Amino acid sequence: MIDGDKNKDGRISFEEFVYIFQEVKSSDIAKTFRKAINRKEGICAIGGTSELSSEGTQHSYSEEEKYAFVNWINKALENDPDCRHVIPMNPNTDDLFKAVGDGIVLCKMINLSVPDTIDERAINKKKLTPFIIQENLNLALNSASAIGCHVVNIGAEDLREGKPHLVLGLLWQIIKIGLFADIELSRNEALAALLREGETLEDLMKLSPEELLLRWANFHLENAGWHKINNFSSEIKDSRAYFHLLNQIAPKGQKEGEPQIDVNMSGFNEKDDLKRAECMLQQADRLGCRQFVTPADVVSGNPKLNLAFVANLFNKYPALTKPENQDIDWTLLEGETREERTFRNWMNSLGVNPHVNHLYGDLQDALVILQLYEKIKVPVDWNKVNKPPYPKLGANMKKLENCNYAVDLGKHPAKFSLVGIGGQDLNDGNPTLTLALVWQLMRRYTLNVLEDLGDGQKANDDIIVSWVNRTLAEAGKLSSIQSFKDKSISSSLAVVDLIDAIQPGCINYDLVKTGELLEEDKHSNAKYAVSMARRIGARVYALPEDLVEVKPKMVMTVFACLMGRGMKRV
Repeated sequence: MIDGDKNKDGRISFEEFVYIFQEVKSSDIAKTFRKAINRKEGICAIGGTSELSSEGTQHSYSEEEKYAFVNWINKALENDPDCRHVIPMNPNTDDLFKAVGDGIVLCKMINLSVPDTIDERAINKKKLTPFIIQENLNLALNSASAIGCHVVNIGAEDLREGKPHLVLGLLWQIIKIGLFADIELSRNEALAALLREGETLEDLMKLSPEELLLRWANFHLENAGWHKINNFSSEIKDSRAYFHLLNQIAPKGQKEGEPQIDVNMSGFNEKDDLKRAECMLQQADRLGCRQFVTPADVVSGNPKLNLAFVANLFNKYPALTKPENQDIDWTLLEGETREERTFRNWMNSLGVNPHVNHLYGDLQDALVILQLYEKIKVPVDWNKVNKPPYPKLGANMKKLENCNYAVDLGKHPAKFSLVGIGGQDLNDGNPTLTLALVWQLMRRYTLNVLEDLGDGQKANDDIIVSWVNRTLAEAGKLSSIQSFKDKSISSSLAVVDLIDAIQPGCINYDLVKTGELLEEDKHSNAKYAVSMARRIGARVYALPEDLVEVKPKMVMTVFACLMGRGMKRV
């Protein structure tokens, strides 16, 4: 029997995983590996949990993550009447994997992370038949995709069966998006207090939420006279940095109505790591922030759960003051547009690496763009691509070469319209020209889905409009559209009618506003339409505002996604 735990830390590191893999050479690989991994405390393994897997495939999941997520969800949804049938869940059992099976908890968690993503009217809450549950899970998965979760390899069936590794993977993405939402300069100008000497706002804006959190923690540790940390895993194991961080951010009662919470530092000198961690978490509890980690998670340095713990601390008590420095150009903090957010979420939902936090800055080496070319079936010669880490000298030249290659691929073989767009524009992060390329990538991706369904027949705007009007007419609907610029689309009635034509009887027309519509009526219809489109299985990335304002590009994607869904039923 191979003992994979070489350093006896109670966990399997990547190096230990490689060791096990190299040592196990017999035909009994899966069986031996299962035994090896199951010796690790806190790791559960499930064999053959995917239909596509060969027999004996191993999917492990973390008991610590399950415990943390259950407690987080219990607290978040404790007062939601729609979740009383499953909340509270017992973190020590498999309650979680059963609770997500009807889709309601997932939909609620998505709305907590990105409010108003899902129209509550579209969630089936009663008479949960298998078909009704399928709709809820479609709604959850397509909405998760729309907020940037990578759900390509997760199906409704996986969630209904409660496959642990897939459930935990999806929940982590949803929770993380919510935790990171305000760790963004345009959402929280006080983060500018983290600027270092010689830096500009642009430098700070390039940092990922993880990097900003680390800088935030070190800002407070420096003020406490404690040494800086480089991560939220190995360097927080003794809890001492956490003690100082809590002491720095605890409310001092200096503002009107603010309580004063004095952190008890006596546990700082506790000799036992686990006991010290427990003392620290008792102080975090006084701040209402004892979430995500147990003493064992701190001592073992669980990176995911410690990151979540720190993000929650930041969201509750950032303890930063917006600097009054006149040299700061605040006009840079306009925040991303709806269009930019939609494109960014679309990319992330496809699983690009690295994750895109800032649309233009994160595309400046073209690696993400080149991955998107592969998603639209444009072959990429990766031997021509420079990959990080880039050399200190000439790094920008390497990135520029990638950008030039990306533009070349766009001109041929993709045959995009890229007049006046060069690699330098992508490398510079030129918003208008970068968006022009990204839009063509997203458009091609959308149309490729239709071509796959239509046995290779090329799809274009006219074909989509004709299909929409024919489908509406055949279903006896009175609505129609002239083009994707048709102002009547602002009512969303054509979208609602098309959804009902594709899946007859799914629309509750009592919820649809008709006649002379106010702006709020249009928005209500659009919210319902987008959520219902996702519920019947259309992966719509557009937002309700895109329909109300009749944004032709996004309107096209809505009708194209619905056409794809409609063609699947034929």
